[in-house]
Amino acid sequence: MAFKLFDYNSAGKGVAKHGPEKKPFFKFFEIFARKFWKLIEINMIFVLFCIPIVTFGPAVAAMTHVMRKFMLEQPCFVFDEFFTAFKKNFKQSFFVGIVDVICIVSLWIVCSAFFTDPTASGERLMMMGFFFGVGTIFFMMHFYIYVEIVALNLKMKAILKNALFLVFLGVKRNVIALLINLVFITLLILFLPFSATVMIFLPLSWMCFATVFICYPVVQKYIVNPYYEERGERNPELPEEPEESETVFVDRGGSEEAVRSVTKTHGKVIK
Repeated sequence: MAFKLFDYNSAGKGVAKHGPEKKPFFKFFEIFARKFWKLIEINMIFVLFCIPIVTFGPAVAAMTHVMRKFMLEQPCFVFDEFFTAFKKNFKQSFFVGIVDVICIVSLWIVCSAFFTDPTASGERLMMMGFFFGVGTIFFMMHFYIYVEIVALNLKMKAILKNALFLVFLGVKRNVIALLINLVFITLLILFLPFSATVMIFLPLSWMCFATVFICYPVVQKYIVNPYYEERGERNPELPEEPEESETVFVDRGGSEEAVRSVTKTHGKVIK
C-alpha cells in the first residue's frame, strides 16, 4: 500500500473538492518545494540565454512568464514555455533589457566612485540620496514591467505608466519584494567570485519566483480584475469558488400532523 504523503494532486479522504484557499505564506513554500528542481533548471536556461548580453531582457521576460505559470499553478513545460515566451515578447523586453544593462553598468560606476572617494560633500551626499531614491523606484517598477509584458497586451508607454502607479499602490508587497531582492543581491556581491558559480544554478530563478508571487496579485487587483469586471466576467486566473453543497436535511417544521394525546399504558420499552 502506497502512502501519498507528497501527492499534492490528491484531495484526500474527507476533503472537499474546492477547499479553502491556502494562506500565501504556506502556498509559496508548497509551490517552491514542488518546483524546486524546475527552478534550478530554469535558472540554468536563463543564464544560457543571457550569454549574449543583449538578450538579457527577453530572457527575464521568458523566466517571468514561467514563474507566473508556477504561481497560478497552471500546467507548464519549462523549456517550451520559456522559448515561446522568449520569442513572443522579444521586441518589448529587448528594449527594456538594453535600458537595464545601461542602468546596471552606470550604477556600478557611480557606487564605485562614491565609496572610493573619502571626501564626500553635503551636496554630493544629497545628490547620491536622490539618485538612490530614483533608482529604488525604477528598480521596483521592474517588479511589474516584465510581468505586464508577458501577461498583458499593452504598449510600452502604458506598461511603464502602470508600473509606476503600481509601485505606490502596492507599497507593502513592494517593500517585501525589495528586501528579498536586496538580500539576494547583497549575498551575491559579498561572496564573489564563489557566488558567480552558484548563480548558474540557484538564486536568479528564486528571486524571480518570489517577486512574481508577491507582486502579481497587485497586477490582478488593479488591472486584470477590473478588466473582467467591466465585461461582466470573472477573472479566470482566480481560484474557483467553492460549489454550494446539496441540502441533506430539509426543515419541514410546521408541515407535520399534530400528535394526538395517547393514554399511557403499561408495556415493554424498546431501546
